[in-house]
Amino acid sequence: MFGITDGSPASAAEIKLLSAVALHPAIAVLLPDFEKSSGHTVTVAYGNAGAILDRFKQGEAADLMINAAPLKDQLRAQGKVVAGDPIIIAKVGVGAFVRKGAAKPDISSPDAFKRSMLAAKSITYPDPAGGGASGIYMVSLLERLGIAGEMKPKTRPAPGAVLYSSVASGEVEIGFNQISEVLAQPSVEFAGALPSAIQNYTEFVPGIVTGSSQADAGRALVTFLSAPAAQIVFKAKGFD
Repeated sequence: MFGITDGSPASAAEIKLLSAVALHPAIAVLLPDFEKSSGHTVTVAYGNAGAILDRFKQGEAADLMINAAPLKDQLRAQGKVVAGDPIIIAKVGVGAFVRKGAAKPDISSPDAFKRSMLAAKSITYPDPAGGGASGIYMVSLLERLGIAGEMKPKTRPAPGAVLYSSVASGEVEIGFNQISEVLAQPSVEFAGALPSAIQNYTEFVPGIVTGSSQADAGRALVTFLSAPAAQIVFKAKGFD
């Protein structure tokens, strides 16, 4: 489809990729084309940004990591990933979601967002303790807006699938997560992005793992994901 890379069975490599889960909707679409055009195969392990960092530090094998920029910078400073020109694979903002068919909150401005939060019966976002970027940001945003105290009794931080099932069932009224992940969930309805004045973008950058025997193949994958044709797919999946 894309024809970004060229390879043959003789030079085929198996690339082990550790990736932030927010990228899953786009990467899942793109990898078959990369494998077909390059001859390489890619094994991917996903997790939220903090969990992926921890797994790598604990020794999980990888040739390439794609994670939130500040976390990748930590690894580069420690010499665990190869230094190089920074490349942003994709960036994504935070959005709200509700149960299918439910009324959507007004989050069109910071004031409207604040009013909607105070009026909400309950909200949820990824548990910050798990290292999810959007959950960590939502905690800081509610504090910055001066409503953290009022929101605490009705906030239900949750991991993974629970985040969406609680909203889909009506147990929780409004959820928040990175837009790409929300759009990939058929069980809930996207209610809109945070307004620009209080939006937070997570930039995802690649890092070739120091000492990887598949560094060249990893760079080929980075080139593929950075190409204009691949970026069209990222945009369609909710990335900016």
